[in-house]
Amino acid sequence: MVIKPAGVDEGIVFVRTDLKGDNRIKADVHNVRDTTLATTIGLNGVTVSTVEHLMSAFCGMGVDNALVEVDAPEIPIMDGSARPFVDLLKDVGTQIQGKCKKLLVINKEVSVSDGDSSAKLLPSPEFRITYKIEFNHASIGVQSYEMKFSDVSYDQEICDARTFGFLKDVEYLQAKGLSLGGSLKNAVVLDDHRIINKEGLRFPDEFVKHKILDAIGDLSLLGIPIIGHFVAYKSGHRLNNTLLKELMVRKDCWTMVSRFSREGMFNELESLRIPSFRVLDSINA
Repeated sequence: MVIKPAGVDEGIVFVRTDLKGDNRIKADVHNVRDTTLATTIGLNGVTVSTVEHLMSAFCGMGVDNALVEVDAPEIPIMDGSARPFVDLLKDVGTQIQGKCKKLLVINKEVSVSDGDSSAKLLPSPEFRITYKIEFNHASIGVQSYEMKFSDVSYDQEICDARTFGFLKDVEYLQAKGLSLGGSLKNAVVLDDHRIINKEGLRFPDEFVKHKILDAIGDLSLLGIPIIGHFVAYKSGHRLNNTLLKELMVRKDCWTMVSRFSREGMFNELESLRIPSFRVLDSINA
């Protein structure tokens, strides 16, 4: 995989270099093709799967524009977290492109649900995340975490959290030709009773933190940073994607801004540390 610079307002674009023809896929909610255990985007019959960790790293680093060349149908899993991508982005550096960042400000609640799972966006003067998970497994149980999003909090609290799964799910993915390099080196794997990894967890609440990592990547497919409070209970890729599509329909629930006024909530927003548009120098991953 190679990440290259992109121009202002081009967004994140994936290119399958192993294929000929029209193989450019913009990272966009409308291009989501599958959300089974990972987020897959596609266009004109060409797909790239497991984009959520890289998209999460882009969001955490404030990168809005980049060209991602990949010579396979899936983004490298690395160690199962976003840390390797974040470190590479830090090493190569980013550039401010000199244009105000557009923001989508939530002013009314938007929510979706499926059974006892739910996800919603609430008004807030900043991007916040509250996430709760519940698994009928002794090593997970009920976990919850709340954070105020920033590049610092993402780096220190979230990006090290590895993906996790059950042996049966790994077998399902590999039967579809995905996660073929999956191992205990790039995921927390659980059987019916325990964590198999000998080194254990990086955090006691690594499971819910990885869910937040995934959600940040999924929500970034909107293409515009959200100013609002994301609240999720037992949500996943599919429900996160459903929430974004509902958000686009509910145009009365949000306002698009590119600069802030001195009145009301926008006055509060001015005090936030919000990065300008950035672009990557070329890096290899």
